Amino acid sequence: MSSTAFYCLRNSGSYLVNDRFSNHAKSLIYTPHFALFLQPGTIHMSLFFRYVASALLFLLSFPVFAQERVAYTSVQEAGPDYLVQGEYRGAVRFVGLLRSSCGLQVIARGEGDFTAILIPGGLAGQGGNLEEKVQLKGQTNDAGVTVLSNDTYQVKIANGIATVSNSEDRRIGRLRHIVRQSVTIGMPAPEQAVVLFDGQNTDNLIDAKVTEDGLLMEGVLTREVVKDFRLHLEFKTPFMPNSLGQSRGNSGVYIQRRYEVQVLDSFGLEGLHNECGGLYRQKPPTVNMAFPPLVWQTYDIQFRAARFNEAGEKTENAQITVYHNGIPVHEAYELTGKTGAGQPETPTRQPILLQNHSDPVRYRNIWLVHLEESEAGLEAKPRKRSGNK
Repeated sequence: MSSTAFYCLRNSGSYLVNDRFSNHAKSLIYTPHFALFLQPGTIHMSLFFRYVASALLFLLSFPVFAQERVAYTSVQEAGPDYLVQGEYRGAVRFVGLLRSSCGLQVIARGEGDFTAILIPGGLAGQGGNLEEKVQLKGQTNDAGVTVLSNDTYQVKIANGIATVSNSEDRRIGRLRHIVRQSVTIGMPAPEQAVVLFDGQNTDNLIDAKVTEDGLLMEGVLTREVVKDFRLHLEFKTPFMPNSLGQSRGNSGVYIQRRYEVQVLDSFGLEGLHNECGGLYRQKPPTVNMAFPPLVWQTYDIQFRAARFNEAGEKTENAQITVYHNGIPVHEAYELTGKTGAGQPETPTRQPILLQNHSDPVRYRNIWLVHLEESEAGLEAKPRKRSGNK
């Protein structure tokens, strides 16, 4: 409970808890009887502390209070749940269909609990039909077997193999645990590129902090301001099984400090505008290409800045193309304005920010190529050096 703070505000008659508390739990804390103790001149200390102690014991029975918020940055320290989480690929005979390719994404929820999706056709970006995905949930039992199920299917996972059965307990498929790699992982910087981070040199960055193993930490600005460019970067979200939503591996690539391409552990989720690959509060990715946490991912971004006339009035929207793990998730999309908490649009150029959202997201192999005015349209390509193929 060390991370949970309670504050009694006598004057306002309110009872505040931090954002880890559910609205339901908040309503349990604040009752008319408890409000009586908060009125001036009516505080009965023994009853007050007895009531608070009882309330705390009751709240600790909820999983959201019992689980500590942790962030693992390496596979070695991540624990047994991480070995179950991830992607599986094989073939399944779905009810009423022929045997066909299938993908499985398993998401750790902490303390041996998991959710998962079965994806007919394969994994996201590899033929998977996310419109027909099947939701599952379950736990790891005392025998070390993870059992996930719904009313129609059951999946048992052990030793990297997921066995799929129907409601009659008849085996209908088998999938194997895999680790995918982006086709652009490790892409070298071309000759004309500005290398922002290569594992050592941080001269082109402001406020850069590097881990002992040579990875760039979040919360850094490019020293150069940018206009039209192509950017390559690689990132890795931490494993945070007890956290949910925006508290799970959150960072972001803020182009010109105005337009955010979200970074988040949204592996296996819906693929919303505020999830990985999304243009925050403006457009979701066309497909959720998020890999599991602790797996290196890539963004390859082409950006054309908004255009302004001499009076400072915007005449053309900014345009962006984003490839997430080698798959296009935004193609020549016109940004209608800044995203979320981004700075206002003006003719002034700004740098790129790798957002610090208090989660240990790591970056590596970051470089950009500035584009000429004539190259910065929808089909813009970087300037080619002599002999480049």
